[in-house]
Parts: sequence; structure tokens; C-alpha cells
Amino acid sequence: MAIQDKIKELLDKRELAKLGGGQKRIDSQHKKGKLTARERIDLLLDEGSFEEFDMFVTHRCNNFNLEKETYMSDGVVTGFGTIDGRLVYVFSQDFTVFGGSLSETFAQKICKVMDMAMKVGAPLIGINDSGGARIQEGVTSLAGYAEIFQRNIMASGVIPQISAIFGPCAGGAVYSPALTDFIMMTKKNSYMFVTGPKVVKTVTGEIVTDEELGGAMVHGTKSGVNHFVAEDEQEGILLIRKLLSYLPQNNLEDPPLAPCDDPIDRLEDFLNEIVPENPNKPYDVKDVIHAIVDYNEFFEVQRHFAPNIVIGYARFNGMPVGIVANQPNYLAGVLDINASRKAARFVRFCDAFNIPLVTLVDVPGFLPGTTQEYGGIIIHGAKLLYAYGEATVPKVTVTLRKSYGGAHDVMSSKQLRGDINYAWPSAEIAVMGPKGAIEVLYQKDLKEMTDETLKAAFIAEKEKEYKDKFANPYQAAKYGYIDDVIEPRNTRFRIIKAIQMLATKKDTNPPKKHSNLPL
Repeated sequence: MAIQDKIKELLDKRELAKLGGGQKRIDSQHKKGKLTARERIDLLLDEGSFEEFDMFVTHRCNNFNLEKETYMSDGVVTGFGTIDGRLVYVFSQDFTVFGGSLSETFAQKICKVMDMAMKVGAPLIGINDSGGARIQEGVTSLAGYAEIFQRNIMASGVIPQISAIFGPCAGGAVYSPALTDFIMMTKKNSYMFVTGPKVVKTVTGEIVTDEELGGAMVHGTKSGVNHFVAEDEQEGILLIRKLLSYLPQNNLEDPPLAPCDDPIDRLEDFLNEIVPENPNKPYDVKDVIHAIVDYNEFFEVQRHFAPNIVIGYARFNGMPVGIVANQPNYLAGVLDINASRKAARFVRFCDAFNIPLVTLVDVPGFLPGTTQEYGGIIIHGAKLLYAYGEATVPKVTVTLRKSYGGAHDVMSSKQLRGDINYAWPSAEIAVMGPKGAIEVLYQKDLKEMTDETLKAAFIAEKEKEYKDKFANPYQAAKYGYIDDVIEPRNTRFRIIKAIQMLATKKDTNPPKKHSNLPL
């Protein structure tokens, strides 16, 4: 065969591989509002940057006449490219080939890019659209999943791992995304569950749809499995690109600095008025965040889950930071099981990847009640406490208003190695609020009082006394637990100066095999 014929054969094979399961199935994918595996990669990566691996791989299974049906690439497209000029590795499951089901060779392809990403130290993005394990292959496909899981575990905290769910993701397949750092789902076509609606009906008798059992909003609002809910795949891919702009390539690098001409000493006068006079009145902490960060840009994570705490990324003078903030607008900003879990995982991710933490505190305490206690609020609250105490990145804390009880300790307090702890003049740092404190301190006196008018006057007097003593930041500042009381409108400048000062900070934890985090 002449060389030109061989080249033609190569080009023909490439074109055939690019068709996946064939034009008919590609059309079917488009009709569902879904892109193909390669279209997704083209959208995600910089134009012309994708280099593919293993295009000519096919399955090796002879069970159930499967040898009569083979497709090049075997249901997953793998390789590397760039996002904004930075190297990333990617795999994209192809639903047009055997419903994107995972075979032994399919798994080997994914493992290859995972190994490369670890060797080189670059983020890994997995696009999931799969019916699960390829049943005809039996235990080898299950072994393939376990090989992927093991690599997810080894890569955790070493390179950023991002999962996009752009179709079904069920059974054992859900555990690879669950082991990654961020999960993105789309509203219309993606769902995740360990057992599908049919099995649920057989076992429990519940009748439930795919969407009700494991849709994007279910995991975005109820379970917290999902970090980002996108309207469609195009928006989802843009969100992934945006997320990566805040993250370093690996755990040995610093996050990427961006040019910034937003003045560091920009004053926001409205911050001096944002905290209401009435301590029981809410305000939106996101207004504070937007006011103090570069260009008012805040990239929120898990927006729909546990809205009583806000987490996400922003920049201060071009430096990416992770922000954790209690949200007085929802449940008064109280810490509960879900809020603790949400914030703890975020803090640990930031710490693993050298991203400084800025914490804005307005917390009245932990949510009381049997639901929380039976659900293990003690353990879950301890996760957030643990995450802050373990973190060695620069930590800057600003107490805006309430910081009561155990929740004060948990929210990046000085004793959990908070580097710089500021407070606004409106800060109230105490064991509990005035009302509760008076009920405890003067329990005996109040019991003995029969005249309600006298009792009310006594309570009012003692509450004022308590407020004068504790409903301010100066008691904590007296002990050095607060480094400075700052003017609210000057918060941006003070945070930036603190982060710059802490740039060369070194903190170490004792040598150990690994910690035993309260799970």
C-alpha cells in the first residue's frame, strides 16, 4: 500500500472515530438538547488546543455477541488541551456508543489521562453522560470503576478535579464525581442516583421520577451533592472555565494572580450603615461581599444549598481567595448540619490548594432542636471547626455583628489559628445573646418576681447592662482575640493589606499518616 493510501486510511479512520455511534445516534443526542462528547470538549477547551489520546481503542469483549459491534474510541474521548492557555486533562463520555456505558478499555482510557494529570500536575475535568457499567463485560467493568475511584482518591488534594454531569450518572458511576472537588449539573438532562426509580419502586414502593430522585435541583438544594446548577451545557462549560480561573494547577502552586486596577483603598460608605440598629433585623451579606472584592465580582459555590452560609471565590487586588460568610438573610445566619458540611468541605479545598480564606462572621449560634441533634450536629459542626483549625493558608476573619457561643469559636477564631481577626464596631462577641444570658444569670431572681411590670423593668435593665459589657468588640479586643476594630467602609483595604502581609506565612501541622476527621 502506497504511503498516500495509508495516510488516506488514517484520515478515514479518524473521521469514522469522530462519528462515535453514528450520525443517527448523534442526531438523537441533539434532539434531547445534548451535545456530543467531542462538541463538549471543543466548547470547554481553547480553540484548536485539544490533543486526543486512544482514538483507535475498541472494546475486547466477546460476551453476548458484543464482538459484532465495535466502535473506535469505545465510548469515551480523552486527551489534553488548554483553558485560557493553562493545561488541563479531560475525558468526555460518549452516550452515542453503547449509551456511554463503561467497559474495561473505556476505564483504561480514563485511568491513562488521570495518571498523566497527576504526573504533570494539571487539573482533570470529567464530563459524564453514561448509562453505567457495560453489563456484557461483567466484573471487568466494575473493576474499571474501582480503578478510577482509586485514582480520584490519590489525586484528591493534589490536582483540582471537576465533574460535569451532562446526562445520566447512576449506580457505581456516581462515586467518581462524588470523590472529585466540584460537581456541575444541568437542569434538563442530568441526574445522579445510586439506585434508579425502578429499583426504588421494587424495594420501597415509592413512585418517583428520575428528576425527583436525582435531578440537578434535588442535588443542588436538598443533598448538597451538586455545587453548580446550570441552565444548559453551554452555561455549565462557561462556569467550569470561570471556576478554573481561581484555582492553581496543583497543590504545589499558588492560585493565579490577575491584573487589577480596582483601587485597594476604595471606600464603600454604605457599609457603615448596612448593619441594622435592631440586632434581630436581617441584611444580605452578599452586599458586603460584592462591595469589598475586586470589581464587585463574586463566584458563588453551592448557591442553592444551605443558604444560611455563603461560600465562593473572589479576588482581592488580583489574588484569588475563598470567602465563607454567615447569611443573616436566611435562618438568621445560624449554623446547622448542612451549613457546617458545606463550609467545611470548601475550607478544606481552599487549604489544600493554597487559596487564602476570608471569613465574614454574623452567627447567633447553632440551630437548636431534636432534628439537628439526632442528625449529628455535634459531629457536623465539628467538621467546620476541624477544617479551620487544620488549615494553614492565610486566614482573615471579620466579625460584622453577632458571634455567639461555640459558633464564635468555629468561625475561624483567633484560637483556631486565625491570622488576622478584625471586627466592625457593630460586633457582639459573647457566650450568648442578651435575652438568653439574663434568663440564665438571673434565673432565681426572675422566678421569685411576681409583679410582671417589675420583672420586665428588671430584665430591661439587666439586658442593657449585659449589652454595654458584651454587645461590642472591645471585650475581645482587650484580650487580643480581635486584632483591630475597623471602620466598615475601610474593610476592603484592611483585608488586602492583611493578605499581602501574610503572603509568606508558614504554618505546619504535626507529622501523621492522616487525620481522623469527624465524618
